[in-house]
Amino acid sequence: MKPKGQILIIGGKEDREGNTSEMKKKNKDFSPHEILKLLAKSKDDRIEVITLATAEPESMQETYTKTFKEIGYTNFGFLDIRDDQIHTDDHLKRLEAASTIFFTGGDQNRICQNLQQSVFTDLLREKFQNEENFMIAGTSAGAMCMPDIVILEALNGEAILENDIEFDTGLGLIGNYIIDTHFVHRARFGRLAHAVISHRDCWGIGLGEDTALLIEEGSKGTCYGSGMTWIFNAKEIGCTNIETVKKGYPIYAENLKADILTEGCKIDFINNVFVGASAEEK
Repeated sequence: MKPKGQILIIGGKEDREGNTSEMKKKNKDFSPHEILKLLAKSKDDRIEVITLATAEPESMQETYTKTFKEIGYTNFGFLDIRDDQIHTDDHLKRLEAASTIFFTGGDQNRICQNLQQSVFTDLLREKFQNEENFMIAGTSAGAMCMPDIVILEALNGEAILENDIEFDTGLGLIGNYIIDTHFVHRARFGRLAHAVISHRDCWGIGLGEDTALLIEEGSKGTCYGSGMTWIFNAKEIGCTNIETVKKGYPIYAENLKADILTEGCKIDFINNVFVGASAEEK
């Protein structure tokens, strides 16, 4: 059954108060607050911002409050959920009433450890599956935590070395994906390639900064923002040593496929169809 809700995953440093992006100065397609304007169809729709991932929730709240007001959002709040707060009636009622749940950046491990097995996440999955126009959004760590599998740590070296990557279980909101963020700026090509070579049934999604992928029906993605989204497909890999390589030795792989999406490009993950942005969309 296709989920009725939407997923918005953002590569970090989306255009907002206090963020300056070199891409927005150079890219002719740049539109102020373009990505965050996707969070709600109406300015009155309720947005709940989850600041669990950050060590500075007050600063994050101040930043997004100013940006949301600039956009014109009138109905939003902030939840800094911790262990003893996950099951409170107030938070569950706020989740139930929300049109959008937005996870900020920080440390994806904080989100996974606190919310993996929780009533809050169960309700989040239920709303995403059954409620039209409901959105789950996340930026940076808030995007990485959404699939079944999460990259916790990995080296960003020139070689992909066996045993230099660590995975954890994510929130399981969308399956068969592994998401990485700040992808180009932090040179994370190798670690996402390693992740999908190790999990060949998963698509790898590498999100550039100030760039987002909006996923509808669980499998149809559209790229937004001033940068790039890279899509890795390891399903047709040929020669590789991933299953036999010893710890500390480099990994190789033949026929790892990569697609690059920019503003307006679309991808159908189920049918493996890529559609470039039309001139009209530009």
